[in-house]
Amino acid sequence: MNKLEPLPPATAFCGLDVSAASLAAALFKPDQSLAERAFPNSRSGHRSLLLWLGASKARVRISLEATGVYSLDVALALEADPRCEVAVLNPKLVNRFAQTLSRTKTDAADAVVLAEYSRRMPFTPWQRPGIKQLGLRALGRHIESLTNDLIGVKNRLHAAQSAAATPQAVRCDLEQAQLALERRILKMRQEAGKLVAGDDQLRRRFHLLTTIPGIAEVSALTILCELLLLPPEMTVRQWVAMSGLDPAHRQSGTSLNKPSRISRTGNRHLRRALYMPALSAARFDPHLRGFYLALRQRHKTALQALMAVARKMLHAIYGIFKSGQPYNGQLLFPQLELEVKSIAG
Repeated sequence: MNKLEPLPPATAFCGLDVSAASLAAALFKPDQSLAERAFPNSRSGHRSLLLWLGASKARVRISLEATGVYSLDVALALEADPRCEVAVLNPKLVNRFAQTLSRTKTDAADAVVLAEYSRRMPFTPWQRPGIKQLGLRALGRHIESLTNDLIGVKNRLHAAQSAAATPQAVRCDLEQAQLALERRILKMRQEAGKLVAGDDQLRRRFHLLTTIPGIAEVSALTILCELLLLPPEMTVRQWVAMSGLDPAHRQSGTSLNKPSRISRTGNRHLRRALYMPALSAARFDPHLRGFYLALRQRHKTALQALMAVARKMLHAIYGIFKSGQPYNGQLLFPQLELEVKSIAG
């Protein structure tokens, strides 16, 4: 069937629990009977899964959790088949749904929960990313991992240099490990820079990011890597929810009244990437600093105010991507212009 032709609605619903080595599948067939099976998480396993799904002679709606590289290949294989509709879901969203159905936690039980999600919940199709976007995101995540390793090595080296009992051989080895990691990070950033420079949209968005105070080239690259796979139809509120920067309130009657905090139900890599830029912007950008100080005057904690700044920066990024225009704090805070001058001055 040609993907350009109208497709019939889904009449079979599948849940797929993905791990590094295996896929647990649960399928509600058109007659509502449930079939379950396990497959290897490999190319041959993906082909066997498609053959098994095709045996139902129906269009299949499939839900699976986003588990990084483990779910990406199978999602690409399923999305390429015109008989399949694929949704890649936030694991925390699935977990909340699962709590209403079952307390059992096994791969097979999780697959059944995902099949129920396919059958009951609104469907948002997964958008296949481009090759460059996939490559840049992989580079960004690898750079983040190497950076975390570098921080660990630096901490160990500092401790080793402070302890008189540490042998010189240990210190030399840690110094060499630090230099090696720094070289690897530099090389990966150069490779990522080549990908950005070779694509007009990526290059344009990278430049726009650097117009926001607090976002330099390193931060811009990390943020871009996390945002470029998002569907273009997403709203700014969905961006915020996806990042886990949306506020979560915990109040009920008179017995429960806890301070608000961010939900953390989203992309932790993006939250980390925004933290240092938000810290810098809250000090040096007059508009974001005014916003930060206004929140502090309303008795928000420093961390609450800083997360609000990160959330506003995400709004700013969404706006400059949509408009193609550089950052303008007056457009982000038109109602706070007078407050900014009085507070920040």
